[in-house]
Amino acid sequence: MDPIDGCTAAAHIAYYFSDNAIIYPITPSSPMAEYVDAWAAAGRKNAFDQVVRVDQMNSEGGAAGALHGAIAAGALTTTYTASQGLLLMIPNLYKIAGEHLPAVLHVAARTVSTQALSIHGDHSDIMAVRQTGISILISPDVQEAMDFAIVAHLAAIKGSHPCIHAFDGFRTSHTIKKVEMINYDSIKPYVPYEEIKAFRQQALNPEHPKCMGSCQGPPVFLQACEAENQIYDNMENYFIDAFKVCQQITGRKYEIFEYYGAADATDIVVIMGSGCITVQETVDYLNKNGRKVGAIFVRLYRPFSIKYFLSKMPETVKRVCVLDRCKKIPAAGEPLRLDVISALPEKTCRLQTIEKVIGGRYGQSSKDFIPADVVSIFDNLKEGQLDHFVVGVNDDVTHRSLTRKDNLTLVPEGTVQCIFFGQGSDGTVGANKNCIKILSLITLIYAQGYFDYDSFKAGGLTTSHLRFGPNKIGCE
Repeated sequence: MDPIDGCTAAAHIAYYFSDNAIIYPITPSSPMAEYVDAWAAAGRKNAFDQVVRVDQMNSEGGAAGALHGAIAAGALTTTYTASQGLLLMIPNLYKIAGEHLPAVLHVAARTVSTQALSIHGDHSDIMAVRQTGISILISPDVQEAMDFAIVAHLAAIKGSHPCIHAFDGFRTSHTIKKVEMINYDSIKPYVPYEEIKAFRQQALNPEHPKCMGSCQGPPVFLQACEAENQIYDNMENYFIDAFKVCQQITGRKYEIFEYYGAADATDIVVIMGSGCITVQETVDYLNKNGRKVGAIFVRLYRPFSIKYFLSKMPETVKRVCVLDRCKKIPAAGEPLRLDVISALPEKTCRLQTIEKVIGGRYGQSSKDFIPADVVSIFDNLKEGQLDHFVVGVNDDVTHRSLTRKDNLTLVPEGTVQCIFFGQGSDGTVGANKNCIKILSLITLIYAQGYFDYDSFKAGGLTTSHLRFGPNKIGCE
């Protein structure tokens, strides 16, 4: 096992499946582009026994245009972005999705700047592109960032449709953990070369011209939109199949929705991203202490499969709390919550058996999300049922926060925890990254390194959180 961060994990796989990498730096996705550029310069070969062509553009809009052009011309192309960078790609995302081109975007999900700039992580950027028609796959941790990257590329190629593979900025992208590296030789037998050949043959080429991007009006546009239903309805199956291939490669089983907890749970939360780890460990703790709780972890957010979501919900569930890592101010609720609410009455009587569906927000701009927050969420779901709440802060203005009732910690026994404070550019973060990597490489212990710093290049406060011990380390 090797100590790497989420950006390294995703880039390792993306390089192998790519002909072209179109790059433009934006925190916290920049390391993915840097790694790909360095590997190409060193002559690393991809699945086609070629060195990936890397093109650095002058803006995210330029990167999206180059991505669109390259993929339309038959080159499997990848880019890496976050936050406003992803939003600048929206016009091209609509076109890439509408033309069903197998591009993959690896996104280190980051706060979209509103009242202030923030370089830290949440889901406001990926939620801002959920309407484009592009598939969205969410990784919860560093190992999954590598495994799900395989799924994203396989599903995009076999389904002939673009995919965003997202993971939480900093919480996953820059957190260092021990993972099982996937050797390219183990992936090669599963590369869909026949589908790739067909994709290249259908691409724009002066030797066999074709029409793309035509102009349609009232007589046919709506019919064309509705004809797309069959493509989107079948898209989830490509991800299900890709997860099965991933299991054959890695031995690890994943599903587009996963239930965790008591089989007879009465209270569950629905969540996606790195917060799943914190919820999972807290669910174990609460069930050991007599509660009947559980959680549904969302892996494939778009398309949102109502059938598979409902199949994961125990029949005993009475109360549901949906957690979003973003805030949608003018809306009736946050995006994931609205999806869950619309799923419940669909072809089912589940809405009649569920007493309450509430929602809340957590972890915006990488705000800490700890087991004590999860306990307060389950307590509120069972007793108070405050809706539209927030955890992690004391909201003494609008009074929508839940109070942490204790300082519950679920850190495995025997784990050593260290905090190092420094100033930006003084070397503290780099030294601690080296420290956690050395500990991981020369010993059998598990390790975790998380590094908190602001957007200043120098002089700002840095905090390095290091953990190491004999047992696997999970939540924040």
